[in-house]
Amino acid sequence: PLEMTKWFDTNYHYLVPEIGPDTALRYTGTTDDGKCHCERELPRCGGHSRPVAEFREALDAGVLTRPVLVGPVTFLALAKPAPGSPEGFSPLERFDELVEVYTCVLRDLADAGATWVQLDEPALVSDTLAVPADVVTAAYRRLVAASQRPALFVAAPYADLGDHLVTLAATGVEAIGMDLVRGSTPIDDSGLPVRFPWPAPGLDKVTLVAGVIDGHNVWRADLDTKLAVLHRAQTLGAAAVTVCTSTNLFHVPHDVADEPALDARLASWLAFADQKVVEVVTLATGLTAGRDAISAQVKAASEALFDRAAAPGVVNPHVRQRAGELDEASFARGPFAARRAAQDARLHLPPLPTTTIGSFPQTQQIRDARAAFGRGELTAEQYDEEMRAEIRRVVQLQETLGLDVLVHGEPERNDMVQYFAENLDGFAVTTNGWVQSYGSRCTRPSILWGDVTRPAPITVGWSSYTASLTDKPVKGMLTGPVTILAWSFVRDDQPLGATAFQVALALRDEICDLEAAGIPVVQVDEPALRELLPLKTADQASYLDWAVRSFRLATSGVRADTQIHTHLCYSEFGEVIDAIDGLDADVTSIEAARSKMEIVADIAAHGYPRGIGPGVWDIHSPRVPSSAEMTTLLSGAATQIAPDLLWVNPDCGLKTRRYEEVTPSLEHLVEATKAVRATL
Repeated sequence: PLEMTKWFDTNYHYLVPEIGPDTALRYTGTTDDGKCHCERELPRCGGHSRPVAEFREALDAGVLTRPVLVGPVTFLALAKPAPGSPEGFSPLERFDELVEVYTCVLRDLADAGATWVQLDEPALVSDTLAVPADVVTAAYRRLVAASQRPALFVAAPYADLGDHLVTLAATGVEAIGMDLVRGSTPIDDSGLPVRFPWPAPGLDKVTLVAGVIDGHNVWRADLDTKLAVLHRAQTLGAAAVTVCTSTNLFHVPHDVADEPALDARLASWLAFADQKVVEVVTLATGLTAGRDAISAQVKAASEALFDRAAAPGVVNPHVRQRAGELDEASFARGPFAARRAAQDARLHLPPLPTTTIGSFPQTQQIRDARAAFGRGELTAEQYDEEMRAEIRRVVQLQETLGLDVLVHGEPERNDMVQYFAENLDGFAVTTNGWVQSYGSRCTRPSILWGDVTRPAPITVGWSSYTASLTDKPVKGMLTGPVTILAWSFVRDDQPLGATAFQVALALRDEICDLEAAGIPVVQVDEPALRELLPLKTADQASYLDWAVRSFRLATSGVRADTQIHTHLCYSEFGEVIDAIDGLDADVTSIEAARSKMEIVADIAAHGYPRGIGPGVWDIHSPRVPSSAEMTTLLSGAATQIAPDLLWVNPDCGLKTRRYEEVTPSLEHLVEATKAVRATL
């Protein structure tokens, strides 16, 4: 299967295309004659393709939609060279042929009646991807020159569009979308544009689509401030300015009104997708009819913002004081060599220790018990016994398989972030606030609205019970501060780093309590570390500083003989290998199977000095890998990483898998480990 990774700095995932010099680029679909409508012999090209079929379905229902496609530049910029590609090959070299395919798509959509098509080009805002301006110019001038097409709206969300605004304007596209939440209007104090020649060539013929409503978060907008941003955008000299959200709305839930269990005061501060559409329409009215036409809505928004700032719990003086008293000793443990010696003496692990990432399958029985408990059909004691019974089964399975460091399987957890949000003050959870993560998988982000505290231990009881069932080391499982922030809707009224430190202090208390309960290993998962990396290079150092320090703040309160693990997955972690090193975890497990251990070369080149567990089993497929396959992956890792630092584990938690897949796969993992141990 293709690799899967995060879509820019969001929790949405995409499959990474693999494109080589000879990869066939086709517009898939069917026609009666198998030919394209564009005078080309492109196989399977034509009018019954999915984009056209979906457009026609809506049109038949009486709705003229604007089809939205990934833009050709972003498609290629996010692709990776196919296996066997020449050294130095970039998929962007294929843009000429891909644009031909897009021309066919646009013609078919125009034939079907589409008047506009949106092409999403977030690659243009990313410094990491660094798309050359000449590629953008060549691609879009050819699309604009197509003989039959809808009007083109090129959207560039997630950060500041920068100089590519001028690049796109000169191509002749009809509309350009700018993210004016993460980005800004390039206007100086005198009211003139900066960073590009003004008036910009072609901009006077373009509609500027101003993304002033945050499509990435759930807080109600300050309409007065947003209207001022729109007026500044009007001074850029575009043909027209219209109002939009900063991103597509699949990042937020549908409707605040569908959350009857949410505190009414908190709900009044929120805007989900439906409410954001209302905000867009309100601002559009204010832009065309004047501020007086929306004065009532502006006043209501301002009152909600004032109420939010003054609400109890938004500011907790004790939390602020504790954070303000932190010193450098709060972020540091002793030297790794001393820690390793103490941990070896305590844990007595064999070479290539085996473990899992934390969760085991959430069976239907577990889900039924959780639902029954929620409905009041099970008492707390009955529910706890159901969970303890599952923990006993998981521990027995791990001992039978021969794993070295055991976990409790997390049956009590509905989600790796929501579970902690439900047990920390300063968070709220929704009932129906689902957003898509990948495929049919959805997540329900919590809402972090106030200062964060831990009123009581969260995981200690479950881990202590697990330790009572076995003589093997048991690993406590926590979600890290950066990931809790990344997979929640986080308050926007203070720096993100300050919020991360508050979460880290709550986790620090939990880790210290686990240690006091005798748990020798604690894993603090940070799969979102790379995800939140800013798309602009200038902002990355600051982010990595507070992200790394928040992890160290959470994990630096324990003794040398307590082993701290972390886990990372679903991102290009070679780009942040220095930050991973900076976490100073004793052991880091990382997704590696689907990419065939690609990350191992980065780890080896960096000279990573602590324990590392590159995954040998891709758990996001139902496929059961053979022991021979795992042996090959593990043997390859052992040639680049010192065997005394190498751990063996799956890519990720096993929550979404079935025991029919998990049991044989873990058997093969243990067999592979034994085979490679024998060669050391």
